[in-house]
Amino acid sequence: MFPEIDRVLVSEAQIRQRVGELAREIAADLRAELDAEGQTLHDEDRVVFIPIMTGAMIFASDLIRQMPIKLSLDLVAVSSYPGETVTSKGAHLASDLPADLGGKHVVVIDDILDSGRTLALIKRVVAERAPASLRIAVLLDKQTERAEEVVADYVGFEIPDEFVVGYGLDYNGYYRNHPEIAVLRPDAIPSRGG
Repeated sequence: MFPEIDRVLVSEAQIRQRVGELAREIAADLRAELDAEGQTLHDEDRVVFIPIMTGAMIFASDLIRQMPIKLSLDLVAVSSYPGETVTSKGAHLASDLPADLGGKHVVVIDDILDSGRTLALIKRVVAERAPASLRIAVLLDKQTERAEEVVADYVGFEIPDEFVVGYGLDYNGYYRNHPEIAVLRPDAIPSRGG
């Protein structure tokens, strides 16, 4: 699709299959918690999904369409990779999280667990709002040294320590629409040169 793509790490078919599996896992866990509370998957105002924008938009969209759960969706924006960089410069909220998460079952959705800074920040802020439960779902878990230790409850794929694009992940705002998880050619990333 893009000539700058060097190789594919996760195919479109693999993503589709795994997202369906994750949806079933998350729904089963939420069903068990709600059953224990005497609630159902269709009771209102109990489950909140919080996708981290913009990277998680495609993953979150595909995931929630397979969820047999009445849920609300609240988006949050976090800035950590400004401009033409492949290294996180630290995470900060670029939009507010909902204040009314007390007693709710919250699932934070992100595209990739990399340095851990973004998810650690979101986890702290959500935990301050006293949810009934807090889970983290990521499409990718990059096997790298973390700046902050975070463990995702649901992981689509573990990947090596490489900068990836596609399926919502970008480089300098581009490649989010590539349907696979892929690695760019070294010469396509000026800071890495080729």
